[in-house]
Formats: sequence, structure tokens, C-alpha cells
Amino acid sequence: MMSSAIRVQPVPFGVVPCFAGTQIPVKSMFDYLEAGETLDEYLEQYPSVTHTLAVKVLEDSCKSLLSS
Repeated sequence: MMSSAIRVQPVPFGVVPCFAGTQIPVKSMFDYLEAGETLDEYLEQYPSVTHTLAVKVLEDSCKSLLSS
């Protein structure tokens, strides 16, 4: 089940999950976090992604991964 906080954006060779209402790929947030950056640092770089939206994506991703 796709999060309501994520929309799929077409790109030349397929589609990319992006934050709803933006063209910012969700993967960019996971890349930042994986590299040891904080969520606040990510949000400073991408001000069109709200804290609420980012947390919703993280929560929904967790639920999706942990559901059986």
C-alpha cells in the first residue's frame, strides 16, 4: 500500500516515488538519513518537504515494512 504522502512522478525511464505535492524523490530523504544526516538537516535542504510530510512517509514506510 502506497502512502498518501507519496505520489509517483513520471521520469524518462519509468516513475519515481516523490513527496506528495513536490517533485522531490522520497529516496533522497533515505539517502540523507543513511549518510548520518538528521531529518532537520534534510528539511533545511528541501524546504518544500514539510516536517509532517517527512514523518508521515517514515511512519508509513515503517508500517509497510513491518506488516505481515
